[in-house]
Amino acid sequence: MFLRTLRAALPYVVLGHLALLSSATVTDPAALDACPGYKAKNVFTFGPKLTADLVLAGKACNVFGNDLEKLKLEVTYENKERIHVKITNPADARYEVPEAVFPRPHADILASPHSAAIRFNYTASPFSFSIYRVSTHEVLFSTASHPIIFEPQYLRVKTNLPAEANIYGLGEHTDSFRLPTHNYTRTMWSRDAYGVPQGSNLYGNHPIYYEHRTTGTHGVFLLNSNGMDIKINDTEGLGTTLEYNVIGGVLDFYFLAGSESDPTEVARQYADVAGTPAEVPYWSFGFHQCRFGYQNFVDVAGVIANYSAAGIPLETMWTDIDYMYKRRVFTLDPDYFPLDRMREIVDYLHKHNQHFILMTDPAVAYVNDGTYGPFDRGIKDDIFLKAANGSSPFLGAVWPGVTVFPDWFNKKTQDYWNNEFKLFYNPETGLDIDGVWIDMNEPASFCNYPCTDPFAQAEEQILPPPRTTLPPAHDSPIFGGSALQKRVDHSHDDVQNPPYAIANSAGTGALSDKTAYTDAVHANGLIEYDTHNLYGTMMSTATRDAMVSRRPGERPLIITRSTFAGAGSRVGKWLGDNLSEWAQLRQSLSGILGMAGVYHIPMVGADICGFGANTTETLCARWAMVGAFYPFMRNHNGDTSISQEFYRWPTVAQAARNALDIRYRLLDYIYTAFHTAHTSGTPVLHPLWYQFPKDANTFAIDTQFLFGDSILVSPVVEENVTSVRAYYPDAPFYDFHTLAKTHVEGGGFIEHTDVNFTSIPVSIRGGVVLPLREKGALTTAELRKTDFELVVAPAVDGTASGSLYLDDGISITPKTQTNVAFAYKKQKLTVKGTFGHATGVDVARVRFLDVASAPKSVKFNGKTVAKNAIAFDAASRVLDVALKTPFNSGFTAEFS
Repeated sequence: MFLRTLRAALPYVVLGHLALLSSATVTDPAALDACPGYKAKNVFTFGPKLTADLVLAGKACNVFGNDLEKLKLEVTYENKERIHVKITNPADARYEVPEAVFPRPHADILASPHSAAIRFNYTASPFSFSIYRVSTHEVLFSTASHPIIFEPQYLRVKTNLPAEANIYGLGEHTDSFRLPTHNYTRTMWSRDAYGVPQGSNLYGNHPIYYEHRTTGTHGVFLLNSNGMDIKINDTEGLGTTLEYNVIGGVLDFYFLAGSESDPTEVARQYADVAGTPAEVPYWSFGFHQCRFGYQNFVDVAGVIANYSAAGIPLETMWTDIDYMYKRRVFTLDPDYFPLDRMREIVDYLHKHNQHFILMTDPAVAYVNDGTYGPFDRGIKDDIFLKAANGSSPFLGAVWPGVTVFPDWFNKKTQDYWNNEFKLFYNPETGLDIDGVWIDMNEPASFCNYPCTDPFAQAEEQILPPPRTTLPPAHDSPIFGGSALQKRVDHSHDDVQNPPYAIANSAGTGALSDKTAYTDAVHANGLIEYDTHNLYGTMMSTATRDAMVSRRPGERPLIITRSTFAGAGSRVGKWLGDNLSEWAQLRQSLSGILGMAGVYHIPMVGADICGFGANTTETLCARWAMVGAFYPFMRNHNGDTSISQEFYRWPTVAQAARNALDIRYRLLDYIYTAFHTAHTSGTPVLHPLWYQFPKDANTFAIDTQFLFGDSILVSPVVEENVTSVRAYYPDAPFYDFHTLAKTHVEGGGFIEHTDVNFTSIPVSIRGGVVLPLREKGALTTAELRKTDFELVVAPAVDGTASGSLYLDDGISITPKTQTNVAFAYKKQKLTVKGTFGHATGVDVARVRFLDVASAPKSVKFNGKTVAKNAIAFDAASRVLDVALKTPFNSGFTAEFS
């Protein structure tokens, strides 16, 4: 959370170097391409592995330091679809992402180049390499004519790609989902990015891209957590180039073959490397409400009551840092948020099958007077990040004033964090939270680099900020009643002002601006220069472990801001401090497609209606409907903005009811998609081209997307517009509400001309059997007591299929599970599976779509269905068959 008012210019304070970075370093590509590169010598191949020495091929370029004279190349075919290419310095230890943070994938010992879908090829002098697809002999990645540069603080690899390449990924950004290819730079360096500005480095770093061609889709992942610029540029007549400019570490590439026909295959292969997404509680798919600026416990309780009165589902109430005493983590303000009244709120929520979440920040207030336990215990255990001298705590200035930061590499930090959660979030003596919200974990700070006196700066910037309202009366009525790493020698490196300056947008551009200094030292000797981009993910992992320690065996919901590759295997994410602007509503769609569709962080959403500035009734109404199709759905805004709870405007309230009804009816469908993602790596959200990879019209579309693989969402994302031009590929689609069929021969656009401010175009892709709840509900607990209905939406060939997964919705390892498969062919639906987890409800009816005429007979399990249980709508071509059969075994339903 960035400072929301004119107090924003809060400097971050700490002792350290005073060097300033410029903006991105400008280099001449032609000059870099003239560097000598390396020669491959002593090439040795044995089974799936190739090794070689790379020796400098001529006079050193020394563009940003001295070229290393000798490197080590190691190429490993890890399985049929994955090649691992690693280039290191054999003479000295260099930083690599620790395995404790990013576990390396297992390799198949029987892998062989002869059976691989992609292969590594090289030229010895000057050394260059390429990755090509065996089946098509198509080059996917090639460094030809672009020499590798390997210096102490600068690594450069450049590849040739097709003209106007379709590239997706490369970390958190607000640009289009298909990345621009002309003079475009993606920078990897986590920062607090209030307003999530376009063309800027943001909170998360994921150096993975998918490239899609009509001949197939493949992926390239660089496992490196150092700061970097990745530059993409089209050159007329020469195609596209993609260039990595990295300020440290090693070159550690994973090349993923993907597939010629199914783009989601590359996502599954990346999941093998980065980990499949974590499963989350069933309740977490409900609607969440939060605000920075709820002044006291009366405010919080009032919001809960008002949602109930408005008949708008509210699953989880959140509270921002307002609840803290002097903004100190693991505290409650005794006047504004007294423990007994807050426990009353939590008890009320739990009694009504609702949930409660609090903000937990990483920065711990420096209160060295024996009155603040979290600081005292951390000092005693010596678990805080150290300054450059390696002995004194590294000091920053954040919300509570002068702060220290937990060092997640310290072996004792996990126990410290678990204990703080145990003490503060104790169901018996504290607040029994149901999930955790992590903010400021880049780690962020309010420092304008350089700073020399943290205490003076905190006082000057009025940290912590004072309360601006009087506390309510205490009896005010509510509710109407790590492992050690090899030490890396940075003694000859300038880690504050590296010779190559990445395009960091924070403050002055200095790497240490508004964050922990790059020379801050971890317990294992690593420094922030190398590990900065890992801080948020490591805090997320520690927090997940702390929550599992609190509630053993239960899936926690952890929502974080800063992420690195692999974070989704443990936590979810929101897209940070956006603004109440139409452009940011639109940008959120590419953001969630990137996180859920590429990086495997499917529990993702944006602050609905916008965080900063003031929303409007129409913007909030449209955003409420779009947000119903974010996997993580939360309304959240800032303390200087107007209140924007859904119930505050009639139009927004109705839009929210309508959209939430759709969402809740689809909840088991998306829950099943999450389980599939967890078990196989298949994405939860799909851009259109994932399902229609040969249709070039879909490659750039990012204002429509598939919720799951079969629900097409086509929202209005422009102001004062009541129409939307939606693209429909060459396949049957069915309107979600009327179930009438739409099919544009060959694919094409359809203009929806009457999209009022409480509706959103939603369609069902042909070829699916959808398990829907018959109606929505106010809580997910209530929803699970609602009957199912099955919607059969045939493809062109008249077939359809689907699945349903159910369990208790909370256990990490459920004792019972239900897995159901649906298959429709020749006018017969077959339902079969294992029913280990009792659904406790019925299948109320089956709805067959695109039925040409009234059937002569309908049968259930081979027996004729009574006529009064059958209804046929000739206009919409929908056949409804009422069953009201217990959903505890398989069955068949057919018509002639």
